[in-house]
Amino acid sequence: MAKEIKTIGILTSGGDAPGMNAAIRAVVRTALVNGLNVKGIRRGFSGLLEEDIIDMDGRSVSDIIQRGGTVLYTARSKEFMTSEGQDKGAEICRKHGIDGVVVIGGDGSFQGAGKLAARGINTIGLPGTIDLDIACTDYTIGFDTAVNTAMEAIDKVRDTSTSHERCSIIEVMGRNAGYIALWCGIANGAEDILITERYDHNEQHIIDNIIHRKQAGKKHHIIVNAEGIGDSYGMAKRIEAATGIETRATIIGHIQRGGSPTCMDRVYASTMGSIAVDLLCQGATNRVVGYRNGQYVNYDIEEALAMTKDVDQYMYDMAQKLSQ
Repeated sequence: MAKEIKTIGILTSGGDAPGMNAAIRAVVRTALVNGLNVKGIRRGFSGLLEEDIIDMDGRSVSDIIQRGGTVLYTARSKEFMTSEGQDKGAEICRKHGIDGVVVIGGDGSFQGAGKLAARGINTIGLPGTIDLDIACTDYTIGFDTAVNTAMEAIDKVRDTSTSHERCSIIEVMGRNAGYIALWCGIANGAEDILITERYDHNEQHIIDNIIHRKQAGKKHHIIVNAEGIGDSYGMAKRIEAATGIETRATIIGHIQRGGSPTCMDRVYASTMGSIAVDLLCQGATNRVVGYRNGQYVNYDIEEALAMTKDVDQYMYDMAQKLSQ
């Protein structure tokens, strides 16, 4: 018999991502429509262990869908990585009458959700990360906004790079995943795209490419560099020394995490939030909501964490062709 859920807790964990507030709003309002109580757990699993828990109603999530970041705040918790911390977290949930928890975050957050599920707290995970690096889903909350923010920033750098006939290295976020870099490289018409999944660290090839294009009359050279490769400032110095072409590095940084979410991030996040509540009402636990092949799906957390993911090879090959 499915466990009856009366009170849902919701938390955001790990790095923030635009669209998290849309998901929070959807969870709260869908739960209320279903006659459930909702408690917001502030600052992720860290806040859970500190019992930073608040009651939420429809007004708690008014006027937040257009805001970046997360109104519940976020943090990482070393204590919750321990068995003792996980036991404590489950007991705190019971103390506050929380039967089910919606966890919005990345793989690390899902691991925490799985630990709560193993201790009798029904849990559903939502993929919230700008990195698009969760293997069980084609979409993660925040990616669309982040990649559009980075694209607009690179457009602006290109303008000044062209004016000064420079080479520009623009470093985007993504940890060890190259999705933001690949998408921006295509969208911004970059001459070189360096992503951790494919880069062979052959810097001489890049230098030769810059010189060749300069000789062909190219007025600028844009290199989009993934965060996992890094060393953009050092690379700029080496390229300038080797080519004689003024080379600047720009690290876009955490601007990619903020800002008002795009329509896609608002709608997809809202849909995932509502699905999470529906699953809890059905008695589901230890599940992750995803989006694959145009459909919303859900997976067992352990199954989801065991999946692997790689950048699309056709997209990468296409990017190389279009940069000629």
